[in-house]
Amino acid sequence: INNSAYLGDLLVTGYSVFSRNRMFGNMIGKGYTVKSAMMEMSMVAEGYYATKSAYKINQEKEANTPIINTVYAILYENKEAKIEFQKLTDILD
Repeated sequence: INNSAYLGDLLVTGYSVFSRNRMFGNMIGKGYTVKSAMMEMSMVAEGYYATKSAYKINQEKEANTPIINTVYAILYENKEAKIEFQKLTDILD
């Protein structure tokens, strides 16, 4: 992750106001459904699909990935973001 190619992409994804993933995440955090956020953006937020792939791989490997599990629950199991992130905070404390 410290490789400049990865780090640059990570920083842009997380901090740029033009990042599709950030826009998508902000919309989900504000209470949009996945479907409504995607329709309003009219662009692909690749993090949505990457989350499912990462989750499946981690399930197969029996990896402990609470952040990915939380994001997956919000995006694919329609869990409420505020509640799930509070649970994540409790786990990571």
